[in-house]
Amino acid sequence: MTSLIHKVAGIIIKDRQLLVVREFGKSVFFSPGGKIEPGESKERVLMRELAEELGIQTTPKDFRPFGHYKAEAAGKVGAMLEMDVLMVTNYEGQIRAGSEIEELAWVDSQNQAGLELGSIFEHHVIPELKSKNLID
Repeated sequence: MTSLIHKVAGIIIKDRQLLVVREFGKSVFFSPGGKIEPGESKERVLMRELAEELGIQTTPKDFRPFGHYKAEAAGKVGAMLEMDVLMVTNYEGQIRAGSEIEELAWVDSQNQAGLELGSIFEHHVIPELKSKNLID
């Protein structure tokens, strides 16, 4: 039986590059975000996760829908990942690595550093950001 993991991720762009993060003990970089808990809105999840992972404060009006994607969950046999991606249009504070985050990086569509990116971001989100002329 296939299990379903539902997450929300936030797109933060600076200088035409996308912010990606890597959690402690993991190799894959992805945009900040997290799992949706029962009864929790996408915006509430992202507000909580951005505060925990990056130390920034947001409100629901700081988000704009970007896309909804599905893919096989990395490293979880038989699990599918369903992800709502929101564009972060504004935030308060300085971005820094929070409690779960070991590393922050900024990437463009070429990923010149050769980082291992989550499949939804590598195959869908980054190409879409490039086609919309939001990143280099």
